[in-house]
Amino acid sequence: MGTTLALHSPLAPTSHHFSSSFSLRNGRRLLRNVSIQSYIWTSKLQAQPGLLSDGFSLKERATSSGVAVKCAQEKAAATVSRPAFTQEEFEAFLVNLQSSICDEAATADGSGKMFGFDKWQRGADPSNGYGITRVLEGGDLLEKAAANVSIVRGSLSEARAKAMSARGRGVEAGASYFAGALSLVFHPRNPYVPTFRSDIRYFVVEGSQGWFGGGADLTPCYLFEEDARSFHAFYKSICDKYSPSLYEESKAACDAYFYIPARKEHRGTGGIFFDDLETFQKDSDQTANGGASEEPDTDAVFAFVRDVAQGFMPSYLPLANRRRTIAHGEAERQWQLLRRGRYLEFNLLYDRGVKFGLDGGRIESIMVSAPPLVAWKYDVAPEPGSREAELVKILQNPRSWT
Repeated sequence: MGTTLALHSPLAPTSHHFSSSFSLRNGRRLLRNVSIQSYIWTSKLQAQPGLLSDGFSLKERATSSGVAVKCAQEKAAATVSRPAFTQEEFEAFLVNLQSSICDEAATADGSGKMFGFDKWQRGADPSNGYGITRVLEGGDLLEKAAANVSIVRGSLSEARAKAMSARGRGVEAGASYFAGALSLVFHPRNPYVPTFRSDIRYFVVEGSQGWFGGGADLTPCYLFEEDARSFHAFYKSICDKYSPSLYEESKAACDAYFYIPARKEHRGTGGIFFDDLETFQKDSDQTANGGASEEPDTDAVFAFVRDVAQGFMPSYLPLANRRRTIAHGEAERQWQLLRRGRYLEFNLLYDRGVKFGLDGGRIESIMVSAPPLVAWKYDVAPEPGSREAELVKILQNPRSWT
């Protein structure tokens, strides 16, 4: 989950991380601000159609917004040539992708329910950042779905600095940082449809090189091997474009991260997970959790992160639609609630994103990734030879899916 950074979970910008000129930064910042404000206005109208109280029609408002965006694009184009990665670019990408994912997921749900829109500010000072929390509840396909963006700027607390240093990051308490993240958690209604979790994030600390993280994984209640294979093959095809060893290492990192030691089982059938990613190597030395010896290549890694994020819906919705109409009864529902209990156990006990968010984060946005209903029963063991037992066997002994 790390999220709002509850999934994995979500910082003052430092100019030495980027080779762009002053005009490049300002051009892209102008475009970013107009695009984000246009998106926020449109999303609010979708959630609250009565907002148009100033006499403007929706068409007029959209036209006005479109003209503003076009002007910003033209101004940015005049000052930007072959731009390098910027924090502003990443922020705009997160907000725009969140919007398109919510639209696509709501359409797939088919209930007519829409994702709500809750834009919040981090603290009293606007410069500390903001978040956009969007939630759909009570749908046909999606019993609960959350898509969260968080943009955070601040100073590292001692606890955060210590945790990051333990993972090989030489950072100090009090250093300025920027963190941007998009996280998704989809809890389906039908027990035969797996839960889907995914995120992308970027983190940079003043005086150090920024790094990316993210991933996508499935948590089924009932195992369909063809779904696991197609899901893993989807992300392997993306990873293989950037490094021949990236998928295997991201898959292994996913299995290792989403593990519940107290239960001696993994949370689901996995996917990919990467963190501290700065560059790619074309040999087997590349790791999914940093450790590359080459010079950082932010543009290349962002291209990979962008491909992963744009694959979230194509990797999940087809398999969800295949299983959403399978008949089920109370026994399957109770098993689903028990498995959701395991999901919540991991989030609360082990997820780094939750721990990060709880250190001064917004509790509603952190806990929004929790399942809508869960159950715990004492010493539950599935019937030998049952489909439930088949799943537990896989969770205790992860396997290759490609």
